[in-house]
Amino acid sequence: MTKRLHEDLPMIARKTLLAAALPLMAGALAHAPLAAQDGDVTVGPGAFLEGYYTALKSRVEMPVAPPGAPLPSTAATIERIAFGSCNHQSRSQHMWAQIEATNPDLFLLIGDNVYGDTNWSGDAALTTLRDAYAAQSDHPEFQQFRARVPMMTSWDDHDFGFNDGGAAFAFRGFAEDIYETYWGSSAEVRARPGVYESRMFGHGDRRVQLIMLDTRYFRSEFERMPYTEERPPLGPYQPSNDESLTMLGDAQWAWLQQELARPADLRIVVSSIQVLTDAHDYESWEQLPLERARLYEMLSARADSELLLLSGDRHAGGIYRSGLGEGGDPLWELTSSSLNLAFGTTPQNTAREPDPLRVTDFIAEENFGLVEIDWAAEKVTLSLRGAEGEIRAQQDVFWNAQTAPAMRSPDMIPGAQDAPQGD
Repeated sequence: MTKRLHEDLPMIARKTLLAAALPLMAGALAHAPLAAQDGDVTVGPGAFLEGYYTALKSRVEMPVAPPGAPLPSTAATIERIAFGSCNHQSRSQHMWAQIEATNPDLFLLIGDNVYGDTNWSGDAALTTLRDAYAAQSDHPEFQQFRARVPMMTSWDDHDFGFNDGGAAFAFRGFAEDIYETYWGSSAEVRARPGVYESRMFGHGDRRVQLIMLDTRYFRSEFERMPYTEERPPLGPYQPSNDESLTMLGDAQWAWLQQELARPADLRIVVSSIQVLTDAHDYESWEQLPLERARLYEMLSARADSELLLLSGDRHAGGIYRSGLGEGGDPLWELTSSSLNLAFGTTPQNTAREPDPLRVTDFIAEENFGLVEIDWAAEKVTLSLRGAEGEIRAQQDVFWNAQTAPAMRSPDMIPGAQDAPQGD
């Protein structure tokens, strides 16, 4: 078990913590200029926390994930990728067996991998986050899955720091240390701020690139709606055209542009939050429309390849279709959430959130996503699988649109559970 914050830390470390906790609550010192003889000096919370974390790391045990199966070789042909999000460490872990039963070449855990902010007291030691990871490691179902199925990961808010958190989170540096230690992140990821990474698998004309974005570490605060007595039914945020706001940060944007220039046949871009939809006002790329336009422009300019988007976060899942710019190529997004923390029912969700871009019901019950690649047929099958492995929604995406058959709707799929559309 991890040791607690109050365990005999040096007094200077405690004073450092007190000084550093203030910007978390008030946001006042995130970029505070201090008077200096040569002008203004900009400092952030990290400058105050460095001594504290040096002392803390010598006194606590950092959690580590159970031993994991190695990733496929870079030359391996990938045909089946499973993914999911929103896994609470204190709830049933039954979904791991269902995922493994699909025999994926790779599993992507794309955010809210634990809920480390549950009962968080605001301590800079992020005790509840470390404890959440330790609790997740104790589950035999997760241990078995890790040993058998290769994994890649990213994070979202609840395993980054706190609900809807972004770059203003004063303790994000230590949260990153916890994440990278737990998941055994690559040297490339450890060498830079944030947890974004990319992997290429396959050879010849069967190369798939997985691009895992970090939509937390660098992200600006979203603009909130004006106060009303009634809580907004579909989220508290509103889009902002402030050019100073960012989703990925300059370094990650530059990295993404370089990654999209690499030769690949299929690119899968993973965002912890949804990209295409405008149907709600929770966290999504819609809240930063200039950044989303930048993403679309960059994706349009990619080296020749097919493209898919994967996302999570919503405690519901669906399949979405839009286009890259006016008259652009179709762009598909598969959202899967949650693994064990479902909210509501599918009929309720579908009726509550009509969306012209969503081509399926909005699946509320526990689910995971599956991407099946048929290289010979130039086809990708996107599906959401339920708590017993059943198909809840499915869509075939053909690379050659000229020869593709008509779009398959959920009620055409054997075994799919139907619910009335709310659109």
